[in-house]
Amino acid sequence: MSRYRGPRLRIVRRLGELPGLTRKSARRAYPPGQHGQNRKKRSEYAIRLEEKQKLRMNYGLTEKQMLRYVRKARRVSGSTGQVLLQLLEMRLDNTVFRMGMAPTIPAARQLVNHGHVTVNGKPVNIASYQCRPGEEVAVRNREASKKLVEANLQYPGLANLPSHLEFDKTKLAGKVNGVIEREWVALQVNELLVVEYYSRQA
Repeated sequence: MSRYRGPRLRIVRRLGELPGLTRKSARRAYPPGQHGQNRKKRSEYAIRLEEKQKLRMNYGLTEKQMLRYVRKARRVSGSTGQVLLQLLEMRLDNTVFRMGMAPTIPAARQLVNHGHVTVNGKPVNIASYQCRPGEEVAVRNREASKKLVEANLQYPGLANLPSHLEFDKTKLAGKVNGVIEREWVALQVNELLVVEYYSRQA
């Protein structure tokens, strides 16, 4: 199945706040649909599925990509859930979003895909590119690219810049200083339940 392109508020109402997907917040706190208000007790599977869907929808991944990230996280020593979050947070589209160059992750993905972003001075148009500590992420030296990002910087998606990133608004360039720490992940998610969900498949 391809990436979700439908109504975003419907997803926000079902899964809760997703800072990477949209800046809008749902007026109603219950899920959409006829039975949204009187939901029955959810099963263990449903709870794990919902946590997995939160990650997928927030970072804009397909199921296949998500499974690949879980397998990759398993091969690294340390907490699988934490490594999974780090892999997702260090994607180029998410790094561009967290630096404030785009209001949402889908908008950041479009910036990257259209060639407006450079990594260490070279244009990179692959949104899933894994940023590494020491790399410089900047806006391409073109008038159109600069105008786009300058407009986005007036209304950044998230106010706080994580501790592992730095960004210079005058130069429109930032740097990755390290790997993100768990407390700086903006999404409210229980990553252990996601790992449990995939334990049968991965």
